[in-house]
Amino acid sequence: MLQFRNLIKASIKSILKNRMRSLLTSLGIIIGVGAVIVMVAIGEGASERIKNNIASLGTDLLMIRSGASRFGGVSRGVGSAVGFTFKDVDEIKERATTLKAISPLVRSAGQVIGGGNNWNTSIEGVNTDYQYIKSWEIGAGEFFTERDVRGRRKVCVLGHTVAKELFPNSNPIGERIRIRNTPFQVIGVLKEKGQSGMGQDQDDVILAPATTVLYRLKGGIYVDMIFVSAISTDKIYEAEQELTTVLREIRDVKPGDDDDFSIRNQAEITEMASSTTEVLTLLLGSIAAVSLLVGGIGIMNIMLVSVTERTREIGIRLSIGARERDILTQFLTESVLLSAIGGIIGILLAFLITYLLQTFTTLSTVIKLDIILIAFSFAAAVGIFFGFYPARKAAKLNPIEALRYE
Repeated sequence: MLQFRNLIKASIKSILKNRMRSLLTSLGIIIGVGAVIVMVAIGEGASERIKNNIASLGTDLLMIRSGASRFGGVSRGVGSAVGFTFKDVDEIKERATTLKAISPLVRSAGQVIGGGNNWNTSIEGVNTDYQYIKSWEIGAGEFFTERDVRGRRKVCVLGHTVAKELFPNSNPIGERIRIRNTPFQVIGVLKEKGQSGMGQDQDDVILAPATTVLYRLKGGIYVDMIFVSAISTDKIYEAEQELTTVLREIRDVKPGDDDDFSIRNQAEITEMASSTTEVLTLLLGSIAAVSLLVGGIGIMNIMLVSVTERTREIGIRLSIGARERDILTQFLTESVLLSAIGGIIGILLAFLITYLLQTFTTLSTVIKLDIILIAFSFAAAVGIFFGFYPARKAAKLNPIEALRYE
């Protein structure tokens, strides 16, 4: 133990003897460790943000849309098959036992005029269940009722962004707006949700009864999509299987024929998003890790210079009884210490950079302990790997030739 302590003291004394050179030697490791941690933290932050945004849509969410039709053996793509109607929605609600909520979705878009201002936004026609399926909360006023949906009433609920753009200095509740020349009465304003994982403003939307949007704004008989919510998260796959059976019956799909509809669940979307961000994080971390290798090469070069400068010292130590192993251990310890010190400074630098990123930018960062340990361990391994050759060269010096070295 005493010998190890003396070895550390001697190594630290040697490092401090050339402070500036030691700092420059460790610079590659500092930048490498800091870059790895920061890059991975940015990737992890993006992953967490996407997962949270997806979770805010409801972890028990299933989305149904028409599938692909074929003509002459050629697929026309998803959504080209016969669409769903309000009657289909009612039948699904009546037959399925694993669902707690269901809502059609009718998408439209256009210029909206109100409060002396105008704004181009998207209009989503839904029913009362949609509020619970997508975890929308009312910030002011109220949500429309089932009676409003059945009566095709021209009422709407504004997203926070739309309310701010049309009525920046007044309360929009009770006011009238015009959506593509059709008058609507504002009965509520949604609570702010912010941006989605893809950077889309979730509050830039107007919700209105699905029947009103389809028959008064869009035209036609088919809805764009159906949103359903399973009775619980652990029942989502059971609900998906039941929905498949019910939809095949409703749409009269023959046994052996492919489904003419598609069902997507949030678990699949979360998995896809996670896979994408994991690849991105790995890529960013790998690119940053290259600087660690460069730092290791820098350590090897400086240690080789150090061996040359201290040749006489090595010769004296060997001549008075030091073993090759002692010389090898000392130079290797110095190399590892340089890497370890660089690693510690790199970790502190990474914390500072991530703090600044979160404070002054919109980036989210998540630093995990395992990444810190991996980066630090890799830095120490670099010190051992690139320090071994100079240390071995020092240990193999001929004592007589070393003493004669000028």
